[in-house]
Amino acid sequence: MKNINVGIVGATGMVGRNFLKIMEERNFPVKNLYLFASSKSNGKKILFRGKEYEVEELTENSFNKPIDLLLFSAGGEISKKFALIAKENGITVIDNSSAWRMDKDVPLIVPEVNPEDIKWHKGIISNPNCSTIQSVVPLKPLHENFKIKRVIFSTYQAVSGSGIAGMNDLKNGLKHLEPQNYPYPIAFNCLPHIDSFMDNGYTKEEMKMIKETKKILHDDNIKITSTTVRVPVYFGHCVSANIEFEKNFNIEEIYEVLNNFKGIVVLDNVEKNIYPMPINVEGKDEVYVGRIRRDFSVENGINIWIVADNTRKGAATNTIQIAELLLKNK
Repeated sequence: MKNINVGIVGATGMVGRNFLKIMEERNFPVKNLYLFASSKSNGKKILFRGKEYEVEELTENSFNKPIDLLLFSAGGEISKKFALIAKENGITVIDNSSAWRMDKDVPLIVPEVNPEDIKWHKGIISNPNCSTIQSVVPLKPLHENFKIKRVIFSTYQAVSGSGIAGMNDLKNGLKHLEPQNYPYPIAFNCLPHIDSFMDNGYTKEEMKMIKETKKILHDDNIKITSTTVRVPVYFGHCVSANIEFEKNFNIEEIYEVLNNFKGIVVLDNVEKNIYPMPINVEGKDEVYVGRIRRDFSVENGINIWIVADNTRKGAATNTIQIAELLLKNK
């Protein structure tokens, strides 16, 4: 891959800094680097590959530079406005917010699952919701082999999914201080409330999982429901997925299919108390699957437990993998 000019919007945030860390780890081919953030971060210095880069305030004129690729992680409103400006300047955008995910002209990509969708992008590519990313990785080979009929998602999501504000609420809550980010204390508590509530009684986070899963798997016929919960863990989202198939199976086939799929690590030996947990996955890029068992309440059902680092595979790593896929296809 030839070196390209890369810009990061939201460079001082948790995901923005992870973009840089993961580009270093994966030796992503960066020629020139441009960092953008809000006015309060203007002039800050960030180290990348041993060199200091100065953060610039994001303005409507920020992209009058020879930038090939822009990685966005600055919230939906920023993405809606500035991704279009970047596109008009001939820059390809990979966006980490929810702004473009359900746009029919914007591919929503998890590279292990639907890499072919990169070919029809029109300047903007979307990175899915963190819980959706880790969920569709095991769903993909299961759907291909046994045809998924219905999925029930129940999530247990780390506070880092709310950024630094969420992490601070947990840290301060452990000292019995009042929450600043969540409506109730998160320390010693679970909140069945991620993002805002909608008229149908679901939260936006729950609807993201439902809609995004169908788009990524290219199948609107799968019946999906979701309950998303914030838990007092710093890093690592967990998802309990109850899956009903159209085809019959034996449990050994499930293990074989998951073990042979790229990006999945099966950790499952209940006799030795081996199963995925957030403390196993922090700093890792794979999706971990365990507690695999038949659901005896339906004819062709299973339960699986899916765990991944939400700041890496659920956000920054998936974005960099999309960028690698983009360069490979060019």
